[in-house]
Amino acid sequence: MPRVPLKLAVVCSSNQNRSMEAHHILSKRGFNIRSFGAGTHVKIPGRTFDKPNIYDFQTTYEEIYKDLERKDKKFYTQNGIFHMLDRNKRIKPRPERFQDCKDLFDLILTCEERVYDQVVEHLNSRERETCQPVHVINVDIEDNFEEATLGSFLICDICQRIQLTEDMDSEIQKVLQELEKKTSKTFLHTLFFY
Repeated sequence: MPRVPLKLAVVCSSNQNRSMEAHHILSKRGFNIRSFGAGTHVKIPGRTFDKPNIYDFQTTYEEIYKDLERKDKKFYTQNGIFHMLDRNKRIKPRPERFQDCKDLFDLILTCEERVYDQVVEHLNSRERETCQPVHVINVDIEDNFEEATLGSFLICDICQRIQLTEDMDSEIQKVLQELEKKTSKTFLHTLFFY
């Protein structure tokens, strides 16, 4: 990688599956990465689609694990939630909410259009201070374990290509166009200033 690593953020709704899988893969590749959720609460699937388990962002992954273990250990083992939480605990203690973070990033990747809209809205509401640019890119990833893994490799590919550019601001659109042709996916992209 070039001299100065990009400061990256990956954002999904609850900072559980998609953003944490990308965090895991990008950190293994040596990227300076943080992950977040942009929702109002952390939601974990429940026994029925309309009754998720809801936690606030202060709840640790360990506390979520223990709560689900009390509720139905067999169910959450079989559906892979405990495996996901074990991975999350190895990365950081708890989910984080993007809107509560004051750090500056070079590149923010979101995992669905609704989250992209939340990130864009938050960046628009922030007071401009440094005029440092930040690129926001949306990569639509379905919220299941298999798609989270595939989507994370695509996010990693995007980051590696952008990291290798001489001038990210002028070359990022070309990188995204090349990847759109290669993957048949469409990426949303916008530029903000802190």
